[in-house]
Order: sequence, then C-alpha cells, then structure tokens
Amino acid sequence: MNIMLTKTEKSFSIIFIIIVIADLICANYESLITYRYATKPAILISLILFFWKHSKHLNAKTKYLTLLALIFSLLGDVLLMFVDVSANFFMSGLLAFLTAHIMYIIVFLKQKKSSKKAPIFIAILLIFASIIFYILKDGLGDLLIPVIVYMSTILLMAFTAFLRQGSVSKVSFIFVFLGALFFITSDSLLALNKFHEPLSHSGISIMLTYSIAQLFIVLGLKKQS
Repeated sequence: MNIMLTKTEKSFSIIFIIIVIADLICANYESLITYRYATKPAILISLILFFWKHSKHLNAKTKYLTLLALIFSLLGDVLLMFVDVSANFFMSGLLAFLTAHIMYIIVFLKQKKSSKKAPIFIAILLIFASIIFYILKDGLGDLLIPVIVYMSTILLMAFTAFLRQGSVSKVSFIFVFLGALFFITSDSLLALNKFHEPLSHSGISIMLTYSIAQLFIVLGLKKQS
C-alpha cells in the first residue's frame, strides 16, 4: 500500500492510525471510557478535515457529497455512543449511516461503468446477505424492516463501488472497493453482536474495520481523476 500513497497521505494515515488506536484503548478500559467522547468523533473529524483540504481537484458534486457522507457518518458515530440511554439513539444512528451510504452511492454512480462481472458480484453479495439475515432474523423484532432497508443500501453501496472499475484509476478503484467491503464487514459484525450474540472483542473488530473502511474510501476518492 505504501507505493500507492503520497507522502501527505502516508503522514495522515499515521496520524489517523494513532487516533484509532487511542479510541480503541479508551473503549476497552473503563477508567478511560469518558475520553471516547473525544477520541471517537476525532476519527471522522480528521477524515473530514483531510478530505476538505485535499479534494480541491475533484468536481464540486463529488467533493460535497463525500463530505456529507463523512458528516452523516460522524453524526452516526456520536448517536451510537448514547444507545445505552435510549433505543431511539440506535435508530437515529442507523438513519444517519443510511444517509451516508446514499451519499456514497451517488458519488460512486458518477463513475459507473458496465461490467460483465457484475452479475457474479451481485450473486456473491446476495449469498452473503442471505446468510447474515438468516442468522439475524429471529433477533430483529421490530427492527426487521429498518435492518432490511439498511442491509439493502449498504449492499448497493458496495455494488456501485464495484461498478467504478475501469472508469477510474486502478488505485482509486482498489481503495474505494476495499473500503466498501470493510464497511460491510464492520456493519455485519455490529449486527451479529447486537442481534445474535455478543462477539469476543467486538468493540475492537467493529471500530477497526469501520475506520479502515472510511479511510480507504476517502483515499480512493481523493485519487479519483
């Protein structure tokens, strides 16, 4: 990955990793948990600032829709910090991330290109989604419809990321596509942990895959010509 990154991107990635590590430490030590009110939002805030500063070469629609996706992701992160206070915060966080995914979908569709491999990738996504849904369905209760809508949206986000292949530089495609896959992984872990059974070290795996997802998407879109 080092070959793919500029000096500025490498420097930011190091700073970003430090912020993520700090958040993971705060999340896993009771005595430091209060500091998460700073470390968790700092993850997306750093991405927002980095993208804002280094996206001047992108067209306005791509730039501002991506910034909106990051801002709604930040809102979702903050809302999910208060799920213990009220279940409404989980639904609000879900809605915020749903909006973020829609913003990403619109951005990715601007660079779409038809692909003969699309049906194969759709089949893979549907098989994966079916397995996850089968595992989760008995524990969803009143959230059945919202979760189905959210799952459909994130699958569409991954599919539109796949459709960028051939219309953007190879490095841009790889980063964004991997970011989309990491996003699916993170959300799947979150869903399994919440609706099926608690996962070992779920806090670390969910935040780590989520942070990588957002970083890769930002780096990939920044490299979009």
